[in-house]
Amino acid sequence: MPDTPAATQRARVRVPLRFPDGYSVDAELVTFHGLTDGQEHVAVVLGEPAPGATPLVRLHSECLTGDVFGSARCDCGPQLREAVERIAVTGGVLLYLRQEGRGIGLYNKLDAYALQDQGLDTYAANAALGLPEDDRDYTAAAQMLRALGITSLDLLSNNPDKADQLRGLGIDVHDRVPTGVFTTPHNVLYLRAKVLQTQHTLPLADLTGIGVG
Repeated sequence: MPDTPAATQRARVRVPLRFPDGYSVDAELVTFHGLTDGQEHVAVVLGEPAPGATPLVRLHSECLTGDVFGSARCDCGPQLREAVERIAVTGGVLLYLRQEGRGIGLYNKLDAYALQDQGLDTYAANAALGLPEDDRDYTAAAQMLRALGITSLDLLSNNPDKADQLRGLGIDVHDRVPTGVFTTPHNVLYLRAKVLQTQHTLPLADLTGIGVG
């Protein structure tokens, strides 16, 4: 396990969350001191786990286009909405991580979209730009979890790399819980690429149709 410096909680503030479909829930937003990457990641604490229960945790990478503008080219917005409700029911935390475009940034992500329009999948588009397929590092996420007193969790994710990285950072991932499948005509090829290239646990047989990679 890497010798990672400890982060500390900086502030906690209660925020009522309201979603366009009418769902609402109260949350605590937590900020941190000492995160290794220097980014302003935020923990969204939802619900209260039952005594002795394992908290449900999602590592959600920021997606301006999907989370804010409702882009149909990815499944990020629906995953965020689903995660908030599921975590609020069982009790746990959503870590909102400033890792736009799998860590390459917003402008590069939009450049990659332009290449996807020419037929490349999401990973090949990154490579064509001279960028990593996935540049995300979850060291700060592990720091945040420890600062919240969480060292064992159920991970709400289709991405095996998130679980593998957390385990390598000393966090006990008891179970990996898949999210729903949120397909549109514009994201089917994107979702298929995630299954084929990075072994996301999505039902490949259901990801049929014509879309933009």
